[in-house]
Amino acid sequence: MVIEQKWDRLKALLQEMKLAVLAYSGGVDSSLLLKAAAEVMGADVIAVTAVSGTYPAAELLSAKEFARSLGVTHKILPTRELASEDFVRNTPERCYHCKKELFAKLREIAETEGISAVIDGSNIDDLKDYRPGRKAAEEFSVRSPLVEADLSKTDIRELARLLNLPVWDKPSLACLSSRIPYGTRITPEILQTVEAAENELRVHGFRQVRVRHHGAIARIEVTGEDFTKITSSDIRENIIAAFKGLGYTYVCLDLEGYRTGSMNEGLQRMRNGE
Repeated sequence: MVIEQKWDRLKALLQEMKLAVLAYSGGVDSSLLLKAAAEVMGADVIAVTAVSGTYPAAELLSAKEFARSLGVTHKILPTRELASEDFVRNTPERCYHCKKELFAKLREIAETEGISAVIDGSNIDDLKDYRPGRKAAEEFSVRSPLVEADLSKTDIRELARLLNLPVWDKPSLACLSSRIPYGTRITPEILQTVEAAENELRVHGFRQVRVRHHGAIARIEVTGEDFTKITSSDIRENIIAAFKGLGYTYVCLDLEGYRTGSMNEGLQRMRNGE
């Protein structure tokens, strides 16, 4: 199926729903979905952005601006996952507990508004990774139209580019808690430290970044193309100083580079008791 046919399929799926409440993070996936929903459903589609200590603060402004540009209804939903022991103790099921709270609230909004469909921006590439949040989506009958239309991350970026969406090349987003190894309790202080560390990398011009928090160790992920830049003496020394100012003792570069879900790579070892 060519990309234009996938786009048509996506809009046909949304047309069948008539109206929807959409989980909108502001990333390229949910933004493309919102664009399609706006074309099909008009201003009555409800985009909901969940905000908490796990959501990078800088993302909210751009999410608001994009939703405003489409003329859709946009709600900001404060969530309290940090008040949940199931979430903060950070087991491999962490994402399930977070999504369970989110989807429960989205379902409440949908019922209040008389809307049957709740949708999210998962794509077919997400199905290849460990995603316990999918279980919560099933429990609350949340549909993933990008999956149903067989859209991959590459497809989504290409469609967003063809549609001149400002987010088409936006770096991939993820909850800040994904930077913390399973078994390490999630605290507001760690989340703030990770966010500050990643912002420091962006100040130096790095776009796709992750700072994985391993206690006193910061493990930096950037793209392979950025290795030469990040190891240049001036930038390297500035980053080291900034990270140590944030409380890290050791500042390390992951030689595998940026990749989604790198914290999941140790799951099999955990299951084997290693």
